[in-house]
Amino acid sequence: MFPRLTGLCLGLAMAGATAYAEPSLDRGRYLVEGPAGCGNCHTPMGPQGPVMDQNLAGRLVDKNPAFTAIAPNITPAGAVAGWSDAELARAIREGLRPDGTIIGLPMPFPMYRGLSDDDVMSIVMYLRTLPAVENNPGKSTYNIPLPPAYGPPIDSVPHPEQAVSVEYGAYLAGPVAHCMECHTPMGEKGPMLDSRLGAGGFEFHGPWGTSVAANLTSHEDGLAGYTDAELADMITKGMRPDGSPMMPPMPYGYLSQMTGDDLSAIILYLRSLPPLPDAG
Repeated sequence: MFPRLTGLCLGLAMAGATAYAEPSLDRGRYLVEGPAGCGNCHTPMGPQGPVMDQNLAGRLVDKNPAFTAIAPNITPAGAVAGWSDAELARAIREGLRPDGTIIGLPMPFPMYRGLSDDDVMSIVMYLRTLPAVENNPGKSTYNIPLPPAYGPPIDSVPHPEQAVSVEYGAYLAGPVAHCMECHTPMGEKGPMLDSRLGAGGFEFHGPWGTSVAANLTSHEDGLAGYTDAELADMITKGMRPDGSPMMPPMPYGYLSQMTGDDLSAIILYLRSLPPLPDAG
């Protein structure tokens, strides 16, 4: 099924499933500073990258005619300081503040709704331990209507079996790292997850210029020509096989913190995506 699997996945046959029975500070640190890449939006950026002495203290993420998006300060000195753990978890997964107002783009709520109870509470647990950083990045403004909600209230999401598997890779590439939102074409109602999952094409504009989300499917327009080792370098190092650097906003530094098993699971999942050609 996966003809080009390389040494990345040699441990597959021996990999035992690992599950967190309850929220864990270590798990929260791993997610926030690793595959979830929260600092890619919430940490101020300097000429050399994230300003880590202001880790997760908020910044301007995007300004365009439709909206000005500000990622808030989520350290204990920021906007979420007075929220309960349950309120913060609800804001992360459902996009609702304690007062009932909706949080806007580009926070990937269609993906975050799938975070397990254990993982969202692990994230909350870690955020509570951050150094308090005094920083007021401002507030977002929107010239487009926001939805009343991103879906029905979430009751409970079970934690998936942690293994080098397509299923766990889908969880990591979806709810955790939200790869599939950025790498899926946008329609009138958001990412076309039901019809064009992983087909790429979405444009990102920034000081670096314009970057286009790559096709991640198994089509020849996508990943068919790359080995697993090449994909691993592209994901975690931002380096193409010819040695040329890839552009932001993909959070290469955060993705480089992934365990080998998690990286292998993501690659297994990407290999399983049905082939879709580039748009146009």
